[in-house]
Amino acid sequence: MVDQDHLSDKAKKDLSLVEAAIKGDQSAYAELMERYRDSIYFMMLKMVKNADDADDLTIEAFGKAFNRLKQYSPNYAFSTWLFKIASNNCIDFIRKKRIKLTSMDSGVKTDEGETMYIDARSTAKDPEQEVMHNQKVKHMRELVSKLKPRYRVLVEKRYFEELSYEEISQELDLPLGTVKAQLFRARDFLANMMENTKDTI
Repeated sequence: MVDQDHLSDKAKKDLSLVEAAIKGDQSAYAELMERYRDSIYFMMLKMVKNADDADDLTIEAFGKAFNRLKQYSPNYAFSTWLFKIASNNCIDFIRKKRIKLTSMDSGVKTDEGETMYIDARSTAKDPEQEVMHNQKVKHMRELVSKLKPRYRVLVEKRYFEELSYEEISQELDLPLGTVKAQLFRARDFLANMMENTKDTI
């Protein structure tokens, strides 16, 4: 039995949701995401200063957290653990995009209390970058085409047609929680496929 005396009421509720999610309760996943989606999104937005990237990073953060739920230890609050995963994933994203951390004007507080200074450079592409971008898009579409039909349709509508979760839910007549949960899984499958084919991108 886990000692929950040190946890706040909110953290105890989170823990019960985590335990339910581990047992396969899809509504528990959806509720955990509802509780933290906005705060994670705004943290990502502050770090990368790009709404589309922030949206993608929010989904990635939840996807990674949900995949690692069994590793979560109630020695500390779920929110602390989730924010750590989100901030680490975002830092990795920033490094990969080679954004220089040179701005001294505004800082972002991490979960560890450290301040990161981030300068979001122009996202305009030069001709060479445009060619590389188009190649990556083509490669991504090829990977998406290999997904199971239910995942492929969701990814195409979310990322190619740029529909909102709500619009997808209505168009496919699926519960909102199901749309989000399956998109998490689809992104995870894609991430693994991209990792296995990264030398060709």
